[in-house]
Amino acid sequence: MGRIIAVANQKGGVGKTTTTINLSAYLAELGKKVLTIDIDPQGNTTSGLGLDKNSIENTIYELMLGQCEIKECMQDSIMENLYVIPSNVDLAAAEIELIGINEKEYIMKKAVDSIKDDFDFILIDCPPSLNMLTVNAMTTADTVLVPIQCEYYALEGLSQLIRTINLVKTRLNPKLEIEGVVFTMYDARTNLSLQVVENVKANLKQAIYKTIIPRNIRLAEAPSHGLPINLYDAKSAGAESYKLLAEEVIHRGEEE
Repeated sequence: MGRIIAVANQKGGVGKTTTTINLSAYLAELGKKVLTIDIDPQGNTTSGLGLDKNSIENTIYELMLGQCEIKECMQDSIMENLYVIPSNVDLAAAEIELIGINEKEYIMKKAVDSIKDDFDFILIDCPPSLNMLTVNAMTTADTVLVPIQCEYYALEGLSQLIRTINLVKTRLNPKLEIEGVVFTMYDARTNLSLQVVENVKANLKQAIYKTIIPRNIRLAEAPSHGLPINLYDAKSAGAESYKLLAEEVIHRGEEE
């Protein structure tokens, strides 16, 4: 049975999409069958995995509104073993269109339940807000992976996110757990990055991944070419880090 991981943080610009794209790609490269679901209306994960988000007929939007089946919106990516359910700006309207629909918190879960046994991992890239789309991701997921940027305000949004996760766990998905925290955009030249890591470790009772993702120009460039980092520059520091993270994610699942 596949592990379903929502990648979430209501703060924007923390490396959520970069983490979803590159973790998916490395899990696939390591021989796992992976489905990546993009539920951010910006559709950056979709284009970052080589798909033209504006020319796709069936996306997560059509799926959420019951206009297609999950297999009809599943696309091949540019990598073997890696499939994508794409998103685009149409999804921004879904929140309003779902008003009044019964059990709207479980729409994605019902769709994903039918195919989750076909995959080793299902990763869901959430929008940078705690809205109905994010709630759908959390009712579907087994765990939530939280990327945190190594900056002064890192802890600020985190307690709110943890509260939301606990609320979803209490009311909607009793099996939901926090997968762990991943530090992103780490700059070894600054004391601040180090202080943030130490501060979060001291204040957080959550699991923290050992792998820390550095601030890396090649990681920033890769999405504009529609490529994950392992296809764009496999020797870069960013690539090395995401490969280690993927190995850690796989290993953590095997320990349980």
